[in-house]
Amino acid sequence: MEILSPAGSPEAVRAAVCAGANAVYLGYGSFNARRNARNFTEEELAEAVSYCHLRGVKLYLTLNTLATDREMAQAAEHAVRASRAGVDAVLVQDLGIVRVLRQVAPDLPVHASTQMSIHNLDGVKAAADLGITRAVLARELSGKDIAYICQHSPIEIETFVHGALCMCHSGQCYMSSVIGGRSGNRGLCAQPCRLTYGWGDLADSYPLSLKDMSLAGHLQELEQMGVASIKIEGRMKRPEYVWVVTKVYADALREGRDPTREELRRLQNAFSRQGFTDGYFVGEKGPQMFGVRENTPEPKELFAEARAAYEKGEGPGVPIKFYAMIRPGEPVQVGAEDPEGRVATAAGPLPEVARSRAVTAADVETQLSKTGGTPYRCTGVRSLVAEGMSVPLSVLNGLRREVLEQLSQQRTALPERRHSVYKMGARYENYRGEPEIYVSLRRAEQMTFDLLKQKPDLIYLPAEEIAAHPDEARGAMDRGIPVAAVLPRVCFDRELDELRALLDQCRQTGVSEALLGNLGLIAPAREAGLTLRGDFGLQVFNSQAAKEYKRLGFQSLTASFELKLAQIRDLSKAVDTEIIAYGRLPLMITENCAIHNQSGKCVCSNVNTLVDRKGVRFPVVRAWGCRNEILNANKLFLADKAQDYKRAGLRAIRLSFTTENALECAQVLERYRGGGSYTPNNFTRGLYYRDVE
Repeated sequence: MEILSPAGSPEAVRAAVCAGANAVYLGYGSFNARRNARNFTEEELAEAVSYCHLRGVKLYLTLNTLATDREMAQAAEHAVRASRAGVDAVLVQDLGIVRVLRQVAPDLPVHASTQMSIHNLDGVKAAADLGITRAVLARELSGKDIAYICQHSPIEIETFVHGALCMCHSGQCYMSSVIGGRSGNRGLCAQPCRLTYGWGDLADSYPLSLKDMSLAGHLQELEQMGVASIKIEGRMKRPEYVWVVTKVYADALREGRDPTREELRRLQNAFSRQGFTDGYFVGEKGPQMFGVRENTPEPKELFAEARAAYEKGEGPGVPIKFYAMIRPGEPVQVGAEDPEGRVATAAGPLPEVARSRAVTAADVETQLSKTGGTPYRCTGVRSLVAEGMSVPLSVLNGLRREVLEQLSQQRTALPERRHSVYKMGARYENYRGEPEIYVSLRRAEQMTFDLLKQKPDLIYLPAEEIAAHPDEARGAMDRGIPVAAVLPRVCFDRELDELRALLDQCRQTGVSEALLGNLGLIAPAREAGLTLRGDFGLQVFNSQAAKEYKRLGFQSLTASFELKLAQIRDLSKAVDTEIIAYGRLPLMITENCAIHNQSGKCVCSNVNTLVDRKGVRFPVVRAWGCRNEILNANKLFLADKAQDYKRAGLRAIRLSFTTENALECAQVLERYRGGGSYTPNNFTRGLYYRDVE
């Protein structure tokens, strides 16, 4: 099982390797989820690849942010340069980038970043169908969930084992961008979840700040499950932290044991938020998983030890075997073999007949074993030494250096890969007609006569609401208004049977379309015979992503609401495209129920409100599977900006109703139809008019 460590600098690469990491991951350029990390120059990247490969360590590049159309050529160039430098794989979130990589660097392995929100087996299989060779699973999965996926996965599985936990499912958080214009999906999360919030009038607690995770006590379980790689989070952390954490995990895994009490203390001293949690892994969610970073002094002695170790050391060393042959009348032969079967050989002068002391097999072994100051460690010497021969020790030393140099050249040789220039491909014309108006409802009771008489062009309704209220759904369809089932953004494998039953009920009701926002729900929707519509969770940020979803069979897509209207206008719309034009934008979807944590009971049928330190109130509503959605305080409102969104080439706009009562829903639809006077008390234009970093 691979130990994968973070590196935010060249020093951190050395620290990780010296501590025993089998692989490191790092960022290069501006297309990675830690843009505030120091990251690497092209020269530093090449040096890091050579340093790692020489020592038997793989190096993965993070390319795991969303890219705009204008950035795609640069992202492609970054990937090609990294591929030529010899990186072993790239981690990707954006399906547009996945598509481009198939074009410009088809031999470069691609891993699905945790930002891709893969959390069930169908999601892993969908990634495999895209040509992805490894999937990084969501941190929220339990050990049983991970074991099930590993047992049936067609590709490698990677899981996080140590470091920061986000409150929101990775890749689905918009809190930082909507509130502050700094997007987590673009590598610049401002971590608003670490601030104070409250449930009354005072923001006096930290209900969104999870402790760091640590699965140090579950390494044997993970290895037995078949997990290919365990990942340590922390590219923003200093090299000393990387060394300490990697060393604890590497030593425990190598020795087949749990960390000692002293090692656990070292982990906590390096960094923690009032301790660690394994709550998701063991299936015990709740308030005990939460904590904050306290003002504790830097562990100077621990970090000094770490610094000394990685500045002077070489880590575990690459195990190699030496071979030697000394026979009369033949040149002295020395060879070396590494764990992957690479062999280097060298020949020296003819041995002479010994006049005093003859060389022995023990002498040969002693000289060849002297690998100090190199990345290698000798694990054995096989020699054939004829009696009575004399060979200067300097000859053996020189041959040892020569074969190790040859071996190093082989180990750092760049892979042969195909590369090509990025081409945008076919350009699809914008839709020129008047955008249709779709409405998205949370509850069937919002679908009143007053709403239906205004003839929305399509109604989105959660699958569970359609199953619970089939007559209401049929009533809309009988009036000529199509109804599409909204699938949950998160659905673990253990929940799929329940969802499939709901989809069957939707089909029996007459529903033929599904709105889904995760790769893992494509297969269940297709199995139910439903036409695919793409929700905002798919992160359609560029034209290449739209083309890829078209290839996957989507009839329509929702453009990311982190794009400006001008960027949406310029998208090459391979399929019908819509935007959310009204409603409370979803900021987070959480696995940990903030409502239950606060009250100790299930009261999510009510609208609960989280207040921040400025007194701003964020509704918290129930999401499918006993999860929460945290919604924006202000409603997105564009009814008076119709001329702007009508120029964007959209097939439809969506009015997203969440906390609104039935009367408000009808009034909002009337306003967007051009009548009425409804305007929210507090509203926002979202991100459609301002740049997101």
